[in-house]
Amino acid sequence: MARDMRRLLSFSCEGAMLGATLDDAAGTTGLLLVTGGSQTRIGSHRMYERLAKGLSKNNIPCFRFDRRGVGDSSGDDPGFRGSAPDLTAAAAAFRAEASALTRLYGFGLCDGASAIALFGDTAGLDGLILVNPWLVEAEAGAPPAAAVRAHYRQQLTSWSGWKKLLTGAVDFGKLWRGLIRILRGSDPSLAQDIAAALRRHRLPVQLILAKDDATAIAAEVEMKSKCFSDLKPDIQTLDTDSHTFARPGDEAALLAAVEDALASLSAKPSP
Repeated sequence: MARDMRRLLSFSCEGAMLGATLDDAAGTTGLLLVTGGSQTRIGSHRMYERLAKGLSKNNIPCFRFDRRGVGDSSGDDPGFRGSAPDLTAAAAAFRAEASALTRLYGFGLCDGASAIALFGDTAGLDGLILVNPWLVEAEAGAPPAAAVRAHYRQQLTSWSGWKKLLTGAVDFGKLWRGLIRILRGSDPSLAQDIAAALRRHRLPVQLILAKDDATAIAAEVEMKSKCFSDLKPDIQTLDTDSHTFARPGDEAALLAAVEDALASLSAKPSP
């Protein structure tokens, strides 16, 4: 088979057939890409498809898949907390299709990052790249409290923010709801579960954050909390507010950041 090409394939997971895409390359370090939410393996704004194409051109084989019940895959969607079998089956399929791999790392966005943090060892991964990881369970459609605090801090320390207050341009109902959300805080259980998993398996971790993304802001706050006190992943921060890196220039910046993260992971011994 010729290398440096894209192939569609499928593999089994607990009686379901899962759709996948392999962007093959001659390198021996592979990247398993795990989407967040119910996104298919193409990714929002084709983020995953574009990233895999760019990495494979630089000699890094990439494997993307739809977990059960999503996209081209059959079965019922287990959600990210139930996706350990999907990750394990995908990693095994990747290794079978790209037999020259010597190291296999995981890349996850949002709750895809949460999934590989929780189950990366079960899947046999050698290290993790967590991108805007979902560490805080917030109300549906509402940003985490840490992101709300950051927003109002910026508003109250800038002339433009005070101008809006003084001229009545601020929606005080929205302001009040935001302050209530800050006082209520967020459920810390997911962050605690992820910290415990990272502490258990001690896989090397690289963190990539979008500077002004609400999920990334909340993740950065959690990473500084007590439950992560002995876990110090390397962090790269990209200057964008797009959760899926869809702004002009984001695609190239993300590609470079992932390549830097892979180089750093490869320089560290696996646990």
